[in-house]
Amino acid sequence: MNVDLESLAEATSGAIGSLLSTTILYPLDTCKTKYQAEARSKGNRKYKNLSDVLWEAISNRQILSLYQGLGTKNLQSFFSQFVYFYGYSYFKRLYLEKSGYKSIGTRANLLIAAAAGAVTAITTQPLDTASSRMQTSPFGKAKGLLRTLTEGTWSDAFDGLSISLMLTSNPAIQYTVFDQLKNRVLTNNQTIAEKGVSPASLSAFMAFILGAVSKSIATCLTYPAIRCKVIIQAEDTDKESSKKLIKSPKTVSSVVIGI
Repeated sequence: MNVDLESLAEATSGAIGSLLSTTILYPLDTCKTKYQAEARSKGNRKYKNLSDVLWEAISNRQILSLYQGLGTKNLQSFFSQFVYFYGYSYFKRLYLEKSGYKSIGTRANLLIAAAAGAVTAITTQPLDTASSRMQTSPFGKAKGLLRTLTEGTWSDAFDGLSISLMLTSNPAIQYTVFDQLKNRVLTNNQTIAEKGVSPASLSAFMAFILGAVSKSIATCLTYPAIRCKVIIQAEDTDKESSKKLIKSPKTVSSVVIGI
């Protein structure tokens, strides 16, 4: 079996970068996930703002609980990024070899990105589900990875998979927006370069800005689906109660109705 070393290198570097960013931003991600997971019940909400989650942890002296599930999240982040980058790089090289083209068009690139995203979602969904349940558990009461995954049925570990597959459109949208913005910037740079002022190239800073803008647009467009997935995966805090008033939603339609 031949291993694509170049794809492996790209996958490893992408996974390590994701691991670092996940660890640094994890407390904010926990606050965001708990805030997203709270479904409205007759108009009442425990968290009115994202900051309410943070203040709850501070007031209850549970600051470290903002890191509950960090190990699982890092594991999921590392594997998902590794699988995505490897799959994307591998599919891209395979496409170029089979087609004989020297470059990849926008449509083919979007299809390759979607395929890599679908493979990633399927292989890492149990870790994604466990991570969401651990983050949305009451502060200080998160269970371990093995217990979280084995409490329900095996199919429960794949809660939200259909939405995860749908969310493979997120990087496709991000790439399309980035590509369009990049073309406009490079066109302007080319005009300036012809006057002998600056080279017609995209600077590292401009690439960062365009990447941030394109990611923000893709996230805004797919945010409803992102929140539905979190609610479906969230820990059911009422399941051990003797008087269970609200059943944890498991379908998109029940989530939309509940919201």
